[in-house]
Amino acid sequence: MTPRLRMLAAINHQPLDRVPLDIWATPEVFQKLQAHFGSNADIYDSLSIDGFATVNAAYVGPALPTHSDGATENMWGMRHIKVNYGTGSYNEQCFFPLAHARTIDDLEKYRWPSTDWFDYSGMRMDAAAKHSQRLVMCGYMAPFYFHNLLRGLEQSLMDPIEDPEFTHHLLGRICDFFYEHHRRMFEACRGLIDVAQVTDDLGTQTGPMISLDTYRSFYRPHHQRFINLCHEFNIKVFHHDDGAIRSFLPDLVADGINILNPIQWRCPGMALAGLKKDFGQKICFHGGVDNQETLPHGTPDQVRAEVRLLIDTLASDRTGYILAPCHNLQPVTPIENILAMYDEARAYGVF
Repeated sequence: MTPRLRMLAAINHQPLDRVPLDIWATPEVFQKLQAHFGSNADIYDSLSIDGFATVNAAYVGPALPTHSDGATENMWGMRHIKVNYGTGSYNEQCFFPLAHARTIDDLEKYRWPSTDWFDYSGMRMDAAAKHSQRLVMCGYMAPFYFHNLLRGLEQSLMDPIEDPEFTHHLLGRICDFFYEHHRRMFEACRGLIDVAQVTDDLGTQTGPMISLDTYRSFYRPHHQRFINLCHEFNIKVFHHDDGAIRSFLPDLVADGINILNPIQWRCPGMALAGLKKDFGQKICFHGGVDNQETLPHGTPDQVRAEVRLLIDTLASDRTGYILAPCHNLQPVTPIENILAMYDEARAYGVF
């Protein structure tokens, strides 16, 4: 099977030759892998990774400034500054453009992104070139996460309680842009996009970040609208949601997500067997290899054992699972553990 057909079969719960593989990693990890395999090596081919190819519209909007402190600014007015932690560098957000907004008038004075800031004309050729070998992924729609990024996490958690009208208006503005932008991308690439992300980060390590009632009142309608848009174009929905998010899954699955990532199975409520039993006939699982304990701190043998556990459980019916780290591989992860993960998956995951 080609990488594209293997991934499609897993998502559609069809027979497979082996478990498909994917990778998420920081730039430092990709550099380590490139050094290991050689400067001319293709990392995907070297690790037998099936993965996704991505396409996006070209940004042609207002110039994005760099500030005197070195911070960069994106089209939303969010600013990020690179912080080196010794083991890796990360772009940390240092400015939240709507943090001090208090009224709907304040929101209307903000310069909202526009679809006029994008050129969609080159997307189809790009998608067509990638479509034959890999699944093509396009788009990222995340209402709760962008609420956090625009207002700051603490204020965004208080907004629904303090001012529901303000919150609904804010989310409406965010999501109206997402909806129109993605519709234009999907139209430009009609028939060539396989997967889009309708995603968020609703969980912590120990439980939900917001109540189920708050989710249903403020965020679920926007998720449903985005999911419907994807399905209108026969596009599968990839839903990323960190942490202990078990309480949201009945709603998300009922609303039509197709792929669930990252499967942090050590978090409360996220036991592998229960997830497969309750949702495995309706969704495909993606991720699962623990990126907080096993991969950075375990031995290669422990990594291999976890890979076997995941395949035995999430692919117990020989389909419906794409093996990958449960989030970006970090620079502290030994290269031996990364190699062990993919080697064991290739050997053990054969059907």
